Amino acid sequence: MKSYRKELWFNVPTRRAFINITPQINECLIESAIIEGLVLVNAMHITASVFINDDESGLHHDFEVWLERLAPHEPTKQYRHNVGEDNADAHLKRQIMGREVVVAITNGRLDLGPWEQIFYGEFDGRRKKRALVKIIGE
Repeated sequence: MKSYRKELWFNVPTRRAFINITPQINECLIESAIIEGLVLVNAMHITASVFINDDESGLHHDFEVWLERLAPHEPTKQYRHNVGEDNADAHLKRQIMGREVVVAITNGRLDLGPWEQIFYGEFDGRRKKRALVKIIGE
């Protein structure tokens, strides 16, 4: 069995963003030369997420509105975690959207559904963060 590891780095200039990282994951898969196996992609920061969904701007807007309704940023004093910080909502948003995805690799390709794409979700940006790509297989 072969193993491949790479870190993808992000420095999102805004507080929140959804970045389609499917092309970068495909590049990692090519570099790995693994034909059959699994790829794990996970956010290495507790205020970021990796998830799979459709790459459609209306849906991304809906995520923003929904997440803000569930875990509003303001007022920051509503969160006990925010003593000296202002990112408690980002921790909650990450919990909702998830830490990682696992995708099967079949015939050297990501085995995604017709509209599925892999995203890095940032909920407390404006600094350097990373996601781990780990591929195992033959």
